[in-house]
Amino acid sequence: MTAEKMEKYLWDLPNQFRESLQNLPVLPDNYKIGYQNIVVTGMGGSAIGGDILRTYAMEKASIPIIVNRDYTMPAFVGKSTLVLAVSYSGNTEETLSAYEQSREKGARIIVISSGGKLTEMAHRDGFAVVPVPGGLSPRAATGYLFAPLALILEQLGILAGVQAELKETAHVLEELRADIEPGIESAANAAKRIASEMKGRIPLIWGSSAHTDIAALRWKDQINENAKTMAFYNAFPELNHNEIVGFKMPAEMLSNILIVILRDPGNHPRVQQRIAITMPIIQDSVYNILEIEPRGQSFLSNFYSLIYVGDYVSYYLALEYGINPTPVETIDYLKAKLAKQA
Repeated sequence: MTAEKMEKYLWDLPNQFRESLQNLPVLPDNYKIGYQNIVVTGMGGSAIGGDILRTYAMEKASIPIIVNRDYTMPAFVGKSTLVLAVSYSGNTEETLSAYEQSREKGARIIVISSGGKLTEMAHRDGFAVVPVPGGLSPRAATGYLFAPLALILEQLGILAGVQAELKETAHVLEELRADIEPGIESAANAAKRIASEMKGRIPLIWGSSAHTDIAALRWKDQINENAKTMAFYNAFPELNHNEIVGFKMPAEMLSNILIVILRDPGNHPRVQQRIAITMPIIQDSVYNILEIEPRGQSFLSNFYSLIYVGDYVSYYLALEYGINPTPVETIDYLKAKLAKQA
């Protein structure tokens, strides 16, 4: 595998939204019931779509949506629960276990996958399957793994306006891509400049709860997996109650931290004030503070524009370190060792 493979993955993200809109999920009538809660179960790159859905739906849905990253399901899962089982490969062992528990508890299940055992089990049990294209790395399939979830909830009447926001998001990302794709030189390419400044530093990504905290998590995960380096994240206002005190010692380590703040015009006014007050408190302790502004009008376009910049930053950081961003040998090794001990 080469770095060009990840470059193609990044380029194709807007197309994932357009393809999802062209292949709208059609659910049997027996799924159209009154649910009390929704659980998205998955791991890693397959779970991030659930995190985005939870954030997106927080101010739209009248029932709770949670994300489960485990072998077991919460005790409340039952006949009034909609379980969205997401595994890009269809073979993630934690998700297979959670699926079986959901079935035993009588939940209604919809599988989102490119195939594998999970799809086979759903067909066996008579549950709906929303197929997504295969051949990608799970972390490169975020559009395929989020858009169907939101479209399912729109079809069930739990969310509204999803299709319009996905269309706008695809358009905004295409415009953003023209500014940060590899053919644009560093002087005019914000993602390349951020990656250059991040090289040799410890990235700390800050978002805000219920708005950009999952975008910050995505930045961290992409830097981990693509650039093979450590990164950390946190969110306002919680970080003002603990992490902010930690910028005293050790000074030599703190001076190597690069903070990236993901802004959102929808933040609570007090959160905006907290950000403004916090930056001067820590600016002399850390290497630098960068602020990233979103693009677009809707929540989804704002959110995904921040994610897209982070995806490209992680790719360029990998190139800065001379690393192929695509393989994740450590994860592959861990899965192989676990498979031998199953």
